[in-house]
Amino acid sequence: MLTIKDLLEIKALEGIKIVAGEQGIHNKISLVNIIENPDAFDWLTPNELLLTTGYIFQDDEELQNKIIQELSKVNCAGLVIKMRRYLQKTPQNMIDIANQYGLPLLELPYNYILSKVISIINEKASGRYDLLNRKSLDMHNTLFKVALEGGGIESISSKLAETINNPIIFLDQDWNLLHFTDLDVNPVPLAYGIDLKKNRPTFSKEFIDSIPKDLNEMQKLITRNYHLKDLTVKCRILPVAVANYIYGYIVIWQTVHDLNEFDYIVLEQASTIVALERIKQKEIEDVRLKIKQEFFDDLLTGKITSSETLQTLCDLHGLNVHYKYYCIVISMIRDNLQDHHDLISRKYESDNIAKKCMNLIYKHSSTVNGEITCLYRNQQIIVLVGQQEGKQDMTVNETKQYAEEILQLLSQYQAETSFLIGIGKEYKQIRYVHKSFAEAHEALRLMHRFEESGAVAHFADHSIYHFLDSNINEVQLKDFFLESLGTVFEHDLLHGTSYLITLENYFIYHMNISETAKEMFIHRNTLIYRIEKIKEILKTDLKSYEELLQIQLALRIYRLLGKSLYHDEFAD
Repeated sequence: MLTIKDLLEIKALEGIKIVAGEQGIHNKISLVNIIENPDAFDWLTPNELLLTTGYIFQDDEELQNKIIQELSKVNCAGLVIKMRRYLQKTPQNMIDIANQYGLPLLELPYNYILSKVISIINEKASGRYDLLNRKSLDMHNTLFKVALEGGGIESISSKLAETINNPIIFLDQDWNLLHFTDLDVNPVPLAYGIDLKKNRPTFSKEFIDSIPKDLNEMQKLITRNYHLKDLTVKCRILPVAVANYIYGYIVIWQTVHDLNEFDYIVLEQASTIVALERIKQKEIEDVRLKIKQEFFDDLLTGKITSSETLQTLCDLHGLNVHYKYYCIVISMIRDNLQDHHDLISRKYESDNIAKKCMNLIYKHSSTVNGEITCLYRNQQIIVLVGQQEGKQDMTVNETKQYAEEILQLLSQYQAETSFLIGIGKEYKQIRYVHKSFAEAHEALRLMHRFEESGAVAHFADHSIYHFLDSNINEVQLKDFFLESLGTVFEHDLLHGTSYLITLENYFIYHMNISETAKEMFIHRNTLIYRIEKIKEILKTDLKSYEELLQIQLALRIYRLLGKSLYHDEFAD
């Protein structure tokens, strides 16, 4: 295997000399490359020999020192500077720090062309690649066999940690823990510095934010330091990606053994195999989800009529036929999904958002008086809340309070997604949960119609609207409204007043002058004046029960018809 010492003895490179870091003279050279970009550190690999003209750091002492430090961290073979192009001599600070880190620093005479130097070194090193390729192929076959025999990520992790002699951490695309393998010889046990709870974030937000967003495109190991309270651990991070979609990450907790070129090759092979394993697991999960969704489709449309069939399927999918259930439907609108031009990428992104939201709901489930079951379909999360038959029925306010907590939680963690939440009534038997589902959907439909956003509504809040909208045609609704409140509506249009809104608030706050004025931010006397004017326009004292009922119905119709009223011939 070619070393720095061998490099100095190549006749075709006569005149090359080492000026610092002679401690690393036996460093192995696996690859030769040119470094002329100060942002290239994430692309470096162990045993790589870097050539440069010195252009990028000729007048920057801080960058000169940083380059030596970064090459040393990655275990590069050394740095060769072509002299007299930009540097007449090697800076003393680079010599000092190269000696400190033991990184060979070499000078190349001006007359050599860098591409020719690369060709000469590669020719000398080519003999070792056959052996390296055979070893890497054997390792690939070993890992692939583990996956084919159903060993899964657990077995792959164990084999990988054993091969590269370092602890391994497998994470999903959201940096949640999938699996880890620690080693007995690890001087900094994984449990000492990170959270090892499955399906939970493992590393700190600061560490995750330091990872390039385009890591999936880089397809290479990068190095990051993880800072504990009393020490720092070097971590190598490799994306598990296919077609620029990230299925997860492999993190090497480098505390036992410095990675060499063979380790890097093994890790890249493992990344591919883990990606295939993740795809396989996702396909299995998709089949399970499809079976589950087919059951819920039948349950939520009332197609399951047999008690025996219902009992069997509920047992299979974790529902209790003896519980009372009500349904919550959460509509999700993600504005920036259109940024994903690829349909598959858009679907993955949408599914991941839904998965995160359902995980948040499950984590929050201890606050609800019952057991929850979540599923996702058609941009909606459906939550079934069940409680034992003997328990007191959930009130409308209790169900709305829980839904408000969910809305606040989801809005906090998914700021770029807007949510609407509809709630159905609670039913004594699960066979009738399809009615609650339909009611939750109807509450959502009416919220959309009223152009509400970021809101929660129970079907009971909208039942009168549902009755009016479902049973009476629009022409009859308009006629009823105009007959009841047409004069007030016309006065608002002609004079720019807001008597209809005032009347609506007056009834909302139970005809209490003080409360209504407070909520409308107007003076009490102003409200009294408006109410008297409304009485005058309607020619009523607002005391008759029948008249009050008629007016309140007309106000509901006003809210239901909305803008369409203003296109009526009367409004024109």
